[in-house]
Amino acid sequence: MSSQQHRGAGGPIPKFSDYHIWKALDCLNRNKPVGRKKLAQLLNIGEGSTRTILGILQEHGLIDVDKNGVSINKKGAGCYNSMTMDVKHVDMGGLTIGDFDCAVRIPKIARRVKYGCEERDMAIKAGATGATTLICSNDRLIFPGSGYAVEPEINDILRKSLAIRNEDVIIIGTADNPDMAEEGAVMSGLSLLGGLQFDRDLKDILSHRSTGSELISLAFAIHDLVGGLPVCAKSRDNLGIRIENGVVIDNAYTGQVLEEVITVGTTIRKIATSGPYKGIKVIVTPIDLDNRVIAAIGVVDIRSMAGVDNLIRLSSDEND
Repeated sequence: MSSQQHRGAGGPIPKFSDYHIWKALDCLNRNKPVGRKKLAQLLNIGEGSTRTILGILQEHGLIDVDKNGVSINKKGAGCYNSMTMDVKHVDMGGLTIGDFDCAVRIPKIARRVKYGCEERDMAIKAGATGATTLICSNDRLIFPGSGYAVEPEINDILRKSLAIRNEDVIIIGTADNPDMAEEGAVMSGLSLLGGLQFDRDLKDILSHRSTGSELISLAFAIHDLVGGLPVCAKSRDNLGIRIENGVVIDNAYTGQVLEEVITVGTTIRKIATSGPYKGIKVIVTPIDLDNRVIAAIGVVDIRSMAGVDNLIRLSSDEND
């Protein structure tokens, strides 16, 4: 079944991340008031997703909406200022591996950086090719954990684009297109800041129409918890993801057991009879919201193929 066929019912699929919520506040802080259609263009997402974002912001009292459009209010400005980042598209040459680069400066937060790999991993999860983290110490841009300074030409490029001060962090996202480079860098910055600075319900994060990118953090968390075993996840009305060895290897995935669990609404333990994991034991469980199944997530017990004690225990009537 094609992705387009799978999406046929229920209208357009909302597709946004925490990056788009941050960028909405950023756009409203720079341009006010703004109409919903114009904001959707600035965010480069659909009007349905933009409407959902505005609903989240309005519910938390961060924006005002009237006949002139949408404006950020005092509380919203305070929230935005708590997540302040300077964002500039730059060309870093050989320092990065993507075709496009975007540098983000997060002020006075260098103490939170360990080795930079955490920011790189977050950028990759957000869809970027990678990310490079630098910190400013004693007025020098250095690689965290090493003390090595960047080359003078790299230092010049960044300082011409950003007002860098001691204890600042610079995250340079890189990707095959400028939007994903920016999203990767901003998402890494948000993670370093502790995430969006307001509480949200599960329904604001996941829904029956969630994309694989919206399920990715949960899927990677499960992947880590089960020692790197393959993990698959999908929402009810959209294709999902398949993770192996710390990498997303399929971002338009569905499987027989995933679909079965979404239909019946209970956890299923069985040997897969089709797909890439045919003949391997799997366990898949539903994700419920408001007493409705909105998604399913599963683990593949590939260790059982090598005779290792399996993580997944099948009931007696399902054993070989």
